[in-house]
Formats: sequence, C-alpha cells, structure tokens
Amino acid sequence: MSSHRTRPRPTPPTRVVLLLVALLAALVTPLGTANPAAAAPADTSAGSNVDQVNPFIGTTGSSSTEYGGMIPSTAPPFGMTRWSPMTRENYVSRLPYHLGDPKITGFIGTHQPAIWMGDSGYVVGMPGVGAVKTAAADRGLPYSHSDETASPELYTVNMHPAAGQTLRAELTATSRVGVQRLTYPQGTAANYVVQATRSGVTGGVHIDPARREISGYNPDRQDSNLGPFKASGFKGYFVARFDTSFAGYGTATGATQYDRQSDRTDQDVSGYVRFPAGTVDVTVRIATSFISVDQARAGLDKEVPDRQTFDATVARTRAAWADKLDRVDIDGATPDQRAVFYTAMYHALQYPSEMSEYGRYYSAYDDKVHKGVSYTGYSLWDTFRAQNAFLTLFAPERVNGMVTSMLQDYQQGGWLPLWKNLTETNIMEGTNADSVIAEDIAKGFHGFDLDLAYQAVRKDAMTPPDDDTTLWYGDRQEGTPVEARAGLTTYLKNGWVAADRTAEAGARTLDFAYEDWAVAQVARAAGKTSDAAYFLERSKNYRNQYNAATGFMQARNLDGTWADGAWTEGDQWVYTNDVLHDVPGLIALKGGDSAFASWLDTYFAGGHNNQTNEPSHHIPYLYDYAGRPWRTQQLVRQIADANYHNTPDGLSGNEDAGQMSAWYLFSAMGFYPVNPASGQYTVGSPFFDKVTLRLPGTDRPLVISAPRAASRPYVQALSLNGKRITKPFLSQADLTGGGRLDFTMNAAPQAWSASTTPPPPATNLARSKPVEMTDGTPAVGWGKPTENGVDGDPSTEAQSTSGAPWSLRVDLGTATTVGRVVLNPDWENYPVNYDIKVSDDGATWTTVATDTSAGGTATCSAYGVTVCGQVHSYTFPPTKARYVQLSVNSWASARTGAPADGYGWALREFEVYAR
Repeated sequence: MSSHRTRPRPTPPTRVVLLLVALLAALVTPLGTANPAAAAPADTSAGSNVDQVNPFIGTTGSSSTEYGGMIPSTAPPFGMTRWSPMTRENYVSRLPYHLGDPKITGFIGTHQPAIWMGDSGYVVGMPGVGAVKTAAADRGLPYSHSDETASPELYTVNMHPAAGQTLRAELTATSRVGVQRLTYPQGTAANYVVQATRSGVTGGVHIDPARREISGYNPDRQDSNLGPFKASGFKGYFVARFDTSFAGYGTATGATQYDRQSDRTDQDVSGYVRFPAGTVDVTVRIATSFISVDQARAGLDKEVPDRQTFDATVARTRAAWADKLDRVDIDGATPDQRAVFYTAMYHALQYPSEMSEYGRYYSAYDDKVHKGVSYTGYSLWDTFRAQNAFLTLFAPERVNGMVTSMLQDYQQGGWLPLWKNLTETNIMEGTNADSVIAEDIAKGFHGFDLDLAYQAVRKDAMTPPDDDTTLWYGDRQEGTPVEARAGLTTYLKNGWVAADRTAEAGARTLDFAYEDWAVAQVARAAGKTSDAAYFLERSKNYRNQYNAATGFMQARNLDGTWADGAWTEGDQWVYTNDVLHDVPGLIALKGGDSAFASWLDTYFAGGHNNQTNEPSHHIPYLYDYAGRPWRTQQLVRQIADANYHNTPDGLSGNEDAGQMSAWYLFSAMGFYPVNPASGQYTVGSPFFDKVTLRLPGTDRPLVISAPRAASRPYVQALSLNGKRITKPFLSQADLTGGGRLDFTMNAAPQAWSASTTPPPPATNLARSKPVEMTDGTPAVGWGKPTENGVDGDPSTEAQSTSGAPWSLRVDLGTATTVGRVVLNPDWENYPVNYDIKVSDDGATWTTVATDTSAGGTATCSAYGVTVCGQVHSYTFPPTKARYVQLSVNSWASARTGAPADGYGWALREFEVYAR
C-alpha cells in the first residue's frame, strides 16, 4: 500500500553489537506474550543473527512518503507497543522518526503500524536538563547519527543539551513496556516530561510521588474519521514509573506549567518531574494498555518488575528476536546481503501486533473488553500475498490466534477485517482475510472455529455492504459502513463490478474472483461441497474483464461497455497479470505459453513492473507457468538488486506491514507464494550457497543448497531429499518436512522445467559501464541521473533537464565486438530520430544504425495515445568498438507529438550486445 491511499544513499549509522552474558537470563521474567514462542536459545550473548539487523534500513528516502516508512523501533516480535526515538510529530502519512531530522523531541510508545495509517493511544517521554520544557517545539535536543546505534533490542543515542554536555538515552522494550536508562550530564538539573496528548486532543495525567509514577491516558485515534466504528470509549493508558524520587513535579498544557499540581485533564497535556540535585542515572519504565491504568500497572509489574535490571530486559528482548532470527543460517552472502535478509525478518515479524493483555483485550468494534487473544495492524491487502505465508513458517505458534482474532472482529463488528488499525478503516479493497484463512487451512492450521470461519468468508462473498448501490466507496471515503466487497451487487448480477457505480472496479473484480477461489477452499474444508463448486465456478469471473481486442484486462460499466482506469496502485499492464488462482487460464486468454511469455517480455521491457506496489510482486514468477523459468530466475535477482540495500533508503517502497520484506525473504530462499491460498510455492532463484532453516514445530531442519549461487542465477536441476523435482513448484509440506532441497545452479539459462529451449546467454556490455550525457544537462538533482540508462533496471530513467536532443555515450572500457543495440525509451518523452554510432577512439565515429521515426502503435493505446516510445533492437555487422553512442536528432512527447517545454527525453535502458 502506498500513496494511493490518501536515491542518494547516506552511509548507515553504526549498529550496536551487544555482548551480554547469559547469566542475565536468571534475572528475567517472561515477556508476557499472548502466544509464547518456543524456548529461546540458551546463550544469545554473541554470534546471534540479531547482530546482523540494521533498523535504520527504510528510515529515509528521496520522497517524504515514498520510502521504506520504517522506524528504528525496539520491541519483541509482534510487540503491542513499539518504542522509537521521535524526531517529528507523527500522523497519517508521517512516522515519528526520519533519519534526516536534526533533533530528538521524545521517545514514543507508538501503535502506528505503517506510514499511511494513524497512531492510536500513543505516549511520549523525554528527558531534559535545566528548566523544564513541556512543549514539544521547545524540548528538542540535537544529536548526531555518529552518536546513535540501534538493534532490535536496544536503541542508544547521545543528545547534546548544550556545548560540552551529553545526555545519554538507552531504550529497550517488552511487548507492553518501554524502558529508558538515562545518563544526565554531571552538574545539571535533571528532569523528565511525559506527554499524554497533543493540541486538540483532551487527555489526562496524574502524578503520584509516593509511587514515583506518572499515569494517564490518551484517547487519540488518528484514523477515527474512517470506518463506522467510532470507539467512543477508547483510550491508550500508561503508567511511567521512575527508580528515582522526585524533587518536584507538575502538570502542563503545552508550554504552560502548573507546578506542584498532580492532576490535569486538558488538551496538549503532560506531566513532569524534577530529580534531586546531583542525579545522573535514572531509569524509567513506561507501561501501556488499551484496557486501563490498572492493567498498565499490572503489565509493568509482570513484564519489567522492580527487581529486573535494564540489561536483563535488553537480554530478554534480544533472546525473543534470537529465537526467530537464529532459526536461519546463511552461507555465501555478503555482509550487506546478510543485513538486508535479517532486517527483512525483523520487519516481517513485527506485524500484526498484539492487542490482548494476558487473556483480555479491548475491542474497538463494540467498545468493550473481552476475554481472548487479539491482534491489530492487519494490512491484509498487502500482507495476504507473502507476509502471512512467512508467518506460517516462522511463527506458526501464533497463526491460530491470529485467525481467531479476525473471527472475533467478525463477531463484534459484523465482518472480517480489511485494514484493521484497532478497528476497521475501510482502506484498500477486497476481502483478503478470505485468502489468509484459506491459506492457513491449506497449510494444516486447525486451531480455530472452522464453521465460524466459513460463515465469515461466505458473508464476505455473498452479502453486499450497506448502501452498496448508492455509495461510491472511494479511497478513504468517510461516513461509510464497513466496505467489505463494495460493488458486490453488480458483481453478483453481471460477473464484474461496475466501474460507473463503484470505485476501483477493475481491481475489485479481479480480487473478488481470487477471493471467490479462496472461499471455495474454505467451503471444501468445512464440508460445503456444493458451495465450494459454486464459488470455484464464480472465480472464473476474471475472464469478464479481458478485452481480447486490446489484450488487456479492462474495467466495465454496468451496461458492459469498457471503462478506463479503475485500478488500485497499478494500471492495466499490472492488473492484466492479476489472476493469482488460475494462471493457466490467464495464459489461455493471452494465446498460450509463447504469446504470454512475449507479453511478459513487453511488460518488463517497458518498465511496467513496480516493486514498490504489491500488485507487481508475483509477476516475475509467472514465467514459470509459461515454460520459461529462466526468465523468472533472472528477474527476481534483478528486482532484489534494484530494490533492497543495506542503507537507510534501502527499501524502494513502503514496507507495508512486512510485505516488501517477505517478498525478499522468499525470493532469497528460492521460492514465492504466487497463489498463497493454495499452500503452494513457485520456484525462483536462491541467492545464497546454503540456507539452513530450523522452523518452529518441525522435526528436522531444511537445508536449501545452491552452490555458487551468487554467480550462477539459473536452475539446472532441483531435488528434495534425493527425489528429482521437474516442475517449478513446492508445497508447504516440502518445506516443513525438512531434509535437503538441492539446487544445481548454472551461469547460463537452463532447460529445467522449461517447455522450450532457453536462448543462449547474452551479456549486456553496457550495463554499469561509464556513461555520459552529451548536449544535455543531467537531471541528477531530481532523480534521473545519466547512469540510470545503463543500470539494468528499466524502472529507473536517465533524463535531461534541457529541451535539447541530448545524446548518450557509453565507454565499454576496451575495444569490444558489438553487433546489436537495444533502446528502451520512456513511453511519453522519447527520441524520434537518432543514429547509433560506434568508435574506437572517441573521435572518429561510424554510424551502424539509423531510425527516423521511432514511435509506433504497439502498446500505445494503453496510455491513451496513438504514438509513443517503443523498445527497438538494432542488429548490424559485428564491429570492434570501445565507445557506443546514441546520437539523438529530435524527440517528442507522446501526448503532444512535440518536445515538452522544460524537459528532455527519457531513457529507461541502453543495451549493447555482441550479437
């Protein structure tokens, strides 16, 4: 999920490497998780994969919103409250930490699951020196990233109140308690502020000096304008307990302070304490609850009791992460690849987050407290694709509870969740809980009420939401009932959602068809044979959106006429491939394996694949179904290389509750759940020589062996426990059964599982070679530098800021035989008339190909134009050359047929081959 709903790379800060002795475990009490994981390794003091995690990955990017959207938070897996440094005020579309901000204004206990969602019931604590500063705008302290370290279990920073002063803050957390160890500068007046609410939000604080506590509540739900459940009784409660007595205290509203007053209910309300003169070391524990202050206090006493040291809490949280991350060992990865992989695990294991508190939970659906286990932060439109599959492998002990949680939401709110942020927000479309439940059943999870599960998914599939024929159900539309399958009325009548009646109708139709297939699987498991047959037949409705005249999926109006647009975070290029449950049927629509493979070639060559948005995630794996597995193997490597890096801007798009990372994790291991509800995985290309998985609840490890994988991306053979696998598919049982999954890898495309002979390997001689723009002004400042034209990634472009017909020159480094050039321009601003020239010395040039009218009609209708930039290949007699140049004489905008003012033409890729 990205901005639809509403890269220069700095050096990453150094992460902390902790050396904690295992003896600390004796001091530790349980974390109080609702579903405890298997016992942690006995000694996690050193050598753990926890040390590979870089929590700063995804904390910045060239856009203020279109980046990883992560924070360097500390909490155990699935923690109810994540604790993070705060450098800015967070809200919908903004997180509390961004790497480029110069000051820390607090340490926040946040429940914000993703950048495009809002926070709920958060609390902020901030140390200070000298005069107490209660207003957030006043209390910020400067810091340097060189003074900042982070790991899943500990964040540390040195802040500087004044020249020569250092205030050190260390932060760790359990699921419901954040712990700060503070070291104040010698000789300063130390204080601490707990902010309950912001301007416009009325909350309360109470100070109890005898208990050394500040307690209170915050009723803010930043998404409360969305969805029908207003949860008028909601509050995020907290108790902050200090290990140091108070020398003074007070309450405040904004910057206005009320010294020695212990209670206040107001907007922008906070409480503060001063510590005795000479105080240097202070530890504060802040417990959170959705139930009550008393429950927060009980959680504090249970998770971090008075006798438990700060280091013991760090050790316990580290052990919780080690229990997950140390189940995977990697051989043959670079240090950066290891950081990317284990950070991806750290991201994917944060969601959904615990909402229950020791057998009870607050439900924002009916505004009551219930018994049971509950989770929130369900970004199901994103996570049904792969993140849930990851949880079935690495957190199976939680899966039954997560399904039960969704069924409780159904009982209390009437529907399964779409995007649950404490309660339904109606964000995104489709009832993807249907897929999650079907997948969990297919993978052998039965610890929930199957009859109730079928009742819930059947309601999704058969009952239109209220006012379905009168409401548009647009993105984040306010004042609507639960969205469920908006447009289901016309879908049931015609076999498609009418684009002139319901928003995003094209995407809905395809998603409903897939979800019908998932519902059929739940029906079959529940013994509803006739229902299963009905929904299986209805899952073929995707065919109603295929326009054979254009070769694209296309939305339809109520009367059956074709409509434009109506997609969700994609276009008709992407959604033409969105038939997860019946890829063979889609291939038949496209004319068979060869035609479909050619279609995919055009799709990828045209730069239509967008890894930052989830509808593209399965598409590189579709070549497997068309008998061209080597293309899948090639593309997943390229996509991973282009979109995942061990840098703060190392995620190309929003993490989206773990889905971006889950794609990488599965792809790195060599398989991906194209149709997650089937329980099956599609084979790709493992990245590493060996991956050893010790999955929870399994009898023996699974060793995925792929010797020399780094230099050999293509699969030559595959076997499981000595048995040859000839088709590119694996099951959940293949993975959880353990043993050996042996890949034989090759540097060239292979015939394994192919229906046609792979082409001989061709090396792009221009890729990543020195390149320069001539007769143009490089657009480095706004993200389209010249080297994008030879980076091997057609989703990035080179573009000039001038209107001149600039040219591109590549230096191959030495005289090389060249005989073919491929030009992949931008569809909109493209070169029309150009020459391709070669040279040995860069002074004398020979023209080897010319094109005077490079536009064409193929694919142009997809953009609403008749002529647009096209991929062109030029073959010429082999010749020796060191330099290859694309000399452009004229260019045009596809929209106007003339150059666009203030722009240059754009180039996705310039490729040079020997033949």
